[in-house]
Amino acid sequence: MTDTAALTATIDLSAIAHNVRVVAEHAGAPVLAVVKADGYGHGAAPVGRAALAAGAAELGVAHLTEALALRSAGIDAHITSWLHTPATDFAAGVAAGIDLAVSSPEQLAAVAQAAGELGRTAVVTVKVDTGMGRSGVAADRWEQTADLLARLRADDAVRVRAVMTHLPFGDEPDHPINSAQAAALDEAAADLRRRGAAPEVMHLSNSPASLTRPDLSRDLVRPGLALYGGDPIPGRDFGLVPAMTLTAQVALIKRIAAGQGVSYGHMWVAPHDTTVAVLPAGYADGIPRLLSGRFEVTINGRRFPGVGRICMDQLVVDLGRDGGGVAEGDLAVLLGPEPDQNRAVDWAQTIGTIDYEIITGIGGRTERRYLGAPDSGGAQ
Repeated sequence: MTDTAALTATIDLSAIAHNVRVVAEHAGAPVLAVVKADGYGHGAAPVGRAALAAGAAELGVAHLTEALALRSAGIDAHITSWLHTPATDFAAGVAAGIDLAVSSPEQLAAVAQAAGELGRTAVVTVKVDTGMGRSGVAADRWEQTADLLARLRADDAVRVRAVMTHLPFGDEPDHPINSAQAAALDEAAADLRRRGAAPEVMHLSNSPASLTRPDLSRDLVRPGLALYGGDPIPGRDFGLVPAMTLTAQVALIKRIAAGQGVSYGHMWVAPHDTTVAVLPAGYADGIPRLLSGRFEVTINGRRFPGVGRICMDQLVVDLGRDGGGVAEGDLAVLLGPEPDQNRAVDWAQTIGTIDYEIITGIGGRTERRYLGAPDSGGAQ
């Protein structure tokens, strides 16, 4: 066997490209592809290149360090970063031409100071809290922020690229707060126009809103999960394709006698003589411990149940009395896009979480491989 990877996440970049086009068609607007959290665990730079090549207009991340890593990878497309702390190195962001989304007048002032020290004009977005209650300019800080922005714009200290907000009820398309937030964002943009600091673009739609509420799309939409083939609204099929296939090599096969317990606490005891396979994957790699005894894997087209407690580094599956035709070195598919394979949403629903958490948690020792797109490039 030439493959030495114990655990592999194979990322189909053609699926990313397909999903970008699906979202854009539903939204009726260009896509700002969100590649934060290392591209939701898929690899930010490869995903970003694939999304741009498929027609995405620009990229978005949470932390400035993520944006700078994309620049270092040779991606020169427009990138917005929207989550900062007092320790954020705004000077590095200004120097790299990153669109810095600010959530307070203090952040805006810090960006302007960094730009002034560099002798450059900063590119900024104003993030407005229209009802999410987390990052974003609060209502009682709006006047101060807008006044400062107008002064900075008049002095050419900043370029006002965008105004943005985020939807807490995007996955409930008919919730009245969605439309109310859009109206509040429209008013914020109108206020900035009156002050001479008109934003060039507006965006508020996340994945579910992009797919179901084209009336909210404005100038750009900002999908994350949908790009990776997740289920923004579980139970609704938008034609998205999961981009990640997670596989583990079968490390060991052994016979287990009736009455033998398996793994910590012997939560599973063999009801009869059987054969088990050990897979080198565990909760340190993002396989939730809560899935113990509640999942299946696919090996050579057959489904086999997981048994016993999922450990930090390994898990066990029951191959049945005859061993199921499985050999050491065969690949077990833990997650994949095919009908006989688990999707992240299946695991999420089993343990009471969301598929966002599942795919962003795949890490540790997982080797990532890429299919379906060029391996280099900047702005596409």
